[in-house]
Amino acid sequence: MYRLSLLILVLIGIIPIKAQSPHGDELEVDCALCHNPESWSINYKTIEFDHIKTNFILEGTHVQTECKLCHPTLVFNEAQSQCFSCHDDMHSMSVGNDCARCHTPQSWLVDNIPELHEENGFPLVGSHNNLSCVDCHLSETNLRFDRIGNECINCHRDDYNSTQDPNHASAGFSTQCLDCHNPLGLGWDTDIIKHDFFALTLGHDIQDCSQCHVTGNYSSISPECVSCHQNDYNESSNPNHQSLNFSIDCASCHTTDPDWMPATFDHDGPFFPIYSGEHQGEWDNCNECHTNPNNYSEFSCIICHINPETDNGHSGVSGYFYENNACLACHPTGSKDEGFNHNSTNFPLSGAHIGVDCMKCHPISYQGTSTDCNSCHNKDFNSSTNPNHNSVGISTDCISCHTTEPGWMPASFDIHNNIYQLNGAHATIANDCAACHNGDYTSTPNTCVGCHQADYNSTTNPNHGSAQFPTDCMQCHNESAWVPSTFDHDGQYFPIYSGAHSAAWNDCIECHTNANDYSVFTCLTCHSNPETDNDHSEVTGYAYESNACLQCHPNGTN
Repeated sequence: MYRLSLLILVLIGIIPIKAQSPHGDELEVDCALCHNPESWSINYKTIEFDHIKTNFILEGTHVQTECKLCHPTLVFNEAQSQCFSCHDDMHSMSVGNDCARCHTPQSWLVDNIPELHEENGFPLVGSHNNLSCVDCHLSETNLRFDRIGNECINCHRDDYNSTQDPNHASAGFSTQCLDCHNPLGLGWDTDIIKHDFFALTLGHDIQDCSQCHVTGNYSSISPECVSCHQNDYNESSNPNHQSLNFSIDCASCHTTDPDWMPATFDHDGPFFPIYSGEHQGEWDNCNECHTNPNNYSEFSCIICHINPETDNGHSGVSGYFYENNACLACHPTGSKDEGFNHNSTNFPLSGAHIGVDCMKCHPISYQGTSTDCNSCHNKDFNSSTNPNHNSVGISTDCISCHTTEPGWMPASFDIHNNIYQLNGAHATIANDCAACHNGDYTSTPNTCVGCHQADYNSTTNPNHGSAQFPTDCMQCHNESAWVPSTFDHDGQYFPIYSGAHSAAWNDCIECHTNANDYSVFTCLTCHSNPETDNDHSEVTGYAYESNACLQCHPNGTN
């Protein structure tokens, strides 16, 4: 009975003790793992509790941390495993709430910032690797690292706007610094790496932008050679590029090697073979043939090809001249065996062109001579007066009217029929332009009276003016001649070509006795008295008078 009572007392004592555990009801571990019999205090060196079993491994500074710092209530299962449950977010959620992304349990110091930055899409290379976080991530606390974007301009707007050499803003430069600057460099004065639109190599490998961009405008400079090298071109003297009309495209002869050398020039193709053929190896310097250093279009053959040998070698050659341009014209490839046939060119010689001195058409050079008529005959065109070709606006293409026969005749003007057809008698004066145009080819009328007013005025049989005939000659005449002519006397006035008066007259003056006024006429010349009076003896109102005759006999019948 005593033992039973003691057991009950012990159980009663134990129950409240368990209920009073500061670690909560769910902790079921042996107190001895952390505590010793002498005291509730904990010796962290001898503690046997395995924290690994809680799924939160104690590493680094966490090993030395007192339990109460993480478990302030001592109810261990209330503690969370997330960093922010114990650690205040000094970065104000700018980098998330997972401290382990940047920090380790050993220290708050971050030694893998470059790797972290690269994971976020912005590698810290070049001068960026030497910067402090707060140099880019500005905040009141210097601990809030808000994302600022990966575009260069997000940080370097002030640098872009303040740059003067060159002025990036006015030049319209890209705000993407990487387009020109090397991200691996330690400053802005690094090699330009993206000048792909114009390769900066060899002689162009310069770092001073202003050498080419002299105006400070970096957006409109031309990539053409001459835009930078006009002075070099103008000042060149060996050879003189200007006098030779060399191309202003430097690349056609030069590379980008410094000092313009080496240089190549295709003399054989566009000019004369000196690197091939019979003249190869026959010269040392340009001035052996080009004796005028200021004009390389001038050349001399007769320095080497002297007389009398050259004259003797061309004896019997038609059109031969001992003259440099003539040499080139007949020997364009420099071969002594070739002869020049003008008819094999695109300008065969015919008519007046045959036998003309070559120098008349080729006073300077043979190559490149224009085949346009006007290139030789402009003076003839300008001095022509019958007609004046300039004032008329006649084409400068002589062949449109002329042949190559001497004296410019015969000539035709085919388009005249588009303006006024030359038929009949007009065709006989087709070559006598002045007969109609009188020196004025722009305002010549195309009406009959425009040319034939004098003929109209001087006509007396009948007098066209007094008779008020129309000035349109074609109403009575044709273009072959003035006669025969037709006139609708019957329809408009009185039937004389039909009816009783047909064939009863020979000349107009038989009826129209006043040559100056064809409105005056007489019937009495033919219808005389006393016969006429006798015929009208019983006619009331009869009068022996011409107008009375017409009034009673408008058709000429009895």
